[in-house]
Amino acid sequence: MIAAKGYAAQNAKAPLAPFQFERRDLKPHDVQFDIHFCGVCHSDIHQVRDEWGGSIYPMVPGHEIVGRVTAVGDHVTKFKVGDLAGVGCIVDSCRHCESCEQGLEQYCLNGNSQTYNGREQDKKTPTYGGYSNLIITHEDFVFHIPESLDLAAVAPLLCAGITTYSPLKYWKVGPGHKVAVLGLGGLGHMAVKFAVAFGAEVTMLSTSASKEEDAKRLGAHKFVLTKDADQVKAVKGYFDFIIDTVSAPHDYNMYLGLLKVNGVHICVGAPPTPAEIGVFNLLGSRKSLVGSNTGGMPETQEMLNYCGEHNIVSDIELIPMSEIDTAYERMLKGDVRYRFVIDMSTL
Repeated sequence: MIAAKGYAAQNAKAPLAPFQFERRDLKPHDVQFDIHFCGVCHSDIHQVRDEWGGSIYPMVPGHEIVGRVTAVGDHVTKFKVGDLAGVGCIVDSCRHCESCEQGLEQYCLNGNSQTYNGREQDKKTPTYGGYSNLIITHEDFVFHIPESLDLAAVAPLLCAGITTYSPLKYWKVGPGHKVAVLGLGGLGHMAVKFAVAFGAEVTMLSTSASKEEDAKRLGAHKFVLTKDADQVKAVKGYFDFIIDTVSAPHDYNMYLGLLKVNGVHICVGAPPTPAEIGVFNLLGSRKSLVGSNTGGMPETQEMLNYCGEHNIVSDIELIPMSEIDTAYERMLKGDVRYRFVIDMSTL
């Protein structure tokens, strides 16, 4: 076993604190890398505080992980020592179900292995995430990182980036489409960047007028303040797609009214409580309310390559490991533009 150190939650109420643990020894197809940066996702808070249920303690969060390879197993062919590398939300899957065979490991029918707060494929061994100094993962679940990009700003691409890239690609969003992005946060700011890069007309929908300037700086063509009834009325039946990044309760029925016939409301945010949907809001114009998770391994690498070619990264605030609990509280207040990233040299 290989000694590792990180920050962990011991229960749902405790602050994160230093934690010593062990990673497995290198297997023939494993890649080991030192973690240089780890992004902070809103789902880290949900799981640390057991807001979704089923949390496994002690928990080392973090699934937006980047660093440089320090060792490889004897049979590794995809990486060598010194390469930049990344790990996202998944560290393994069954490999043989219909989803896995299509490169959709995020939808593994037998249950994938989450990077943290999960179990390895033996269904027993807990997984530990990127709030730590190193990680060991099978090469099939490690990504190549373009050398041209700011490594710290790449980290959130492994979750916030691919979570918004994947549905935009699946629904073939591009020139001629009118896309609304609901919520300007970690996910929302990446949705704006990708939708603009793909050639769509992009409108930011926000409850905060103060977000308009930043939305347009990020590339949004229009801004709608959703607290202003006249502005909302002006875009009824206007959009082909809504990318909904909001993780707080909100009125889906109102936003469905902003879609065209055959419009699609895509949920990537995860509110904590169920919502009521008026079925006639769907039936009246053959609209769809759908969800999308993160991406599979091939698509995530495709996204990273695309970002390298187009110089797309996240807008981040770099923090030391010791400030993680403060960062959580600031995230809950929306006080981050737009992703916290931990400098793991401060561990």
